[in-house]
Amino acid sequence: MTLYFRARGASLCAIACALSAVPAFADEADQRIIVTASPIIEEAAAKVARTPGGVDVIAAEDYQDKLAVSLRDALSFSPGVYTQPRFGQEVRISIRGSGISRGYHMRGLTLLQDGIPINSADDNGDFQELDPQVFQHIEVYRGANALRFGGSTLGGAINAVTPTGQSAPGIDMRIDGGSFDTVRGKLAYGYADDRADAWAAITADRSDGDRDHGRRKALRFNGNVGFRLSDTVETRFYASVQSIRQKLSGALTEADALDHPAKGNFTGDQARNIDSIRLQNRTTVQIDGGLIAFGAFYNAKELYHPIYQVIDQNSEDRGVFASLDWAGDFAGMPVEMALGTQARFGRTIAKQFVNNSGKRAAPTAYAIQKAQTINSYGELRVAPVADLWLIAGGLYTHGARKIDNRFLPERSGKADFDTIAPKFGLLYAPASTVQVYANYSRSVELPGFGELSQTPLGGAPGFTPVGAQKAWTAEIGTRGRIGIAAWDISLYRATLKGEMLQFLLDPDFPPFTFNADRTRHQGIEAGLDLTLASWATLRQMYQYSDFRFRRDATYGDNRLPVVPRHFYRAELRLGTDRASISPSVEWAPQGAWVDYANTKKVDGYAMLNLSAQAQVRDGVTLFLDARNLTQKRAIGDISAVVQYMGQASFYPLERRAFYGGVRARF
Repeated sequence: MTLYFRARGASLCAIACALSAVPAFADEADQRIIVTASPIIEEAAAKVARTPGGVDVIAAEDYQDKLAVSLRDALSFSPGVYTQPRFGQEVRISIRGSGISRGYHMRGLTLLQDGIPINSADDNGDFQELDPQVFQHIEVYRGANALRFGGSTLGGAINAVTPTGQSAPGIDMRIDGGSFDTVRGKLAYGYADDRADAWAAITADRSDGDRDHGRRKALRFNGNVGFRLSDTVETRFYASVQSIRQKLSGALTEADALDHPAKGNFTGDQARNIDSIRLQNRTTVQIDGGLIAFGAFYNAKELYHPIYQVIDQNSEDRGVFASLDWAGDFAGMPVEMALGTQARFGRTIAKQFVNNSGKRAAPTAYAIQKAQTINSYGELRVAPVADLWLIAGGLYTHGARKIDNRFLPERSGKADFDTIAPKFGLLYAPASTVQVYANYSRSVELPGFGELSQTPLGGAPGFTPVGAQKAWTAEIGTRGRIGIAAWDISLYRATLKGEMLQFLLDPDFPPFTFNADRTRHQGIEAGLDLTLASWATLRQMYQYSDFRFRRDATYGDNRLPVVPRHFYRAELRLGTDRASISPSVEWAPQGAWVDYANTKKVDGYAMLNLSAQAQVRDGVTLFLDARNLTQKRAIGDISAVVQYMGQASFYPLERRAFYGGVRARF
């Protein structure tokens, strides 16, 4: 049985044990669990599983036999995470319909690395800086379950965790490649002694891409150093450096996407070039019954982004954070408390130029953008009876956005936001390996500069008022393991007010953003793993997504575009840890709507993939990753439009490809 299935089973067992245990943190609860999975994954699973809602932990072993160039490859079987490729490392990532109208980058999710946001201070994100091949595991907190990371958005948070010298000592090497002249490499080393540890990794990646004008290359460094200052105090320093160069293939017409999926857009030599550095420190202090954590971080990024114009930005983000986790007794009842705050401050020098074949020409915009986002949270957990926890908490969000337009001073502006997002929930363990939960929570998503700085047709960018997106979400679910089955199922219904929706009027200009009146997002997030035999395991992920307007003056009860109603993935693993083969399928039986008017819908599809691995000696493994074996041609992702009239709004499925490689650990 693979570590993935053992880890999911262990985490589900850990849930019930943790709930019924005396007040304790994860390390104490883990001592009561007899499992064979990685202790690191067990500990992470036990921590996140104390949340009364949809959470998930993905071990790196889950996707190590694949060419994981983006979060799409790493999160393929995470329940509720909708991922679709656009081109290269550009993908759509959405949870519960977060940012579905955004046809570029990402919105509605908080991305973190080692607990520190990589999102800018205005909360807009760019996931290209996360390299899945260096992570130890990834934690997914859907919706308001991201409270402990200061996540207040509809989608929640994704936290990618890098190894340390303690968890990954020794040398770790990997090289893979294949179709479209793709070559990648990784070299990592970890060291630990009684007082300190260190871990570092260098990764490189280059490919011509499966579409024209999709060439990319990247060089990344990730590392951390930890010091045990005493038996109760530890501090750790992190550093990440990225240099990313990517040509953009762009969207196609439907005919081109289906008949010429290798086609790309050469107009303007569009690209996204990123140079960034992230530095952070986290210090933990163990106290009687709890843990205090605090630290600071600094992120700097240069973005050179020729698209309809050349976007040239230099940004700096800095912040501080502190948290307290405590457990004890009150009036004979187990009680747990969590308090924390996170403050982010950012400044961006934003310039734009006429795009002359990817080069700067005449200046068209110059603004100084300043943002601050402060999220403070508190949560109280009480167990009035055995195996039942009642949870109440909330998050206070303060946001400030200011655009000082140096090019057109009259189009300067600012916006301030202050709001509270309460949360109520319960966790109940009716059996030793089964958990049920429910929660009711509010989410608040503040607009970023991508929404507040808009360009009217024929005009220049400037401040545009956009309100916050707010929602109340009800969620019920269960997870557990009985016999051969391990499951994780959530049902949710979110009622939104002021959802930030975007649409294209003209492909030569960026999309417009508006606040819708009332919308509703509801659906099912389900994962089911079956251990059919010692040599056969089946994992499955299914999503049902019903996103629509509610009695809108223009669109009535129309469905929102982009995300299909049904989406299913399955993988059957045949073999052992020494050698295995894993066919898999991705199936969207019905395509998604393209426009808000609901006049155009794309077709569904089914895509067949295959992966395999074989250990040639202890610590050395060969692997194969074959994709779209039947050369299926279909639409993978969509950029929403008001009404479809033949626009170039489509991204084809990735073409058939074969990748292989070797990984070694000493």
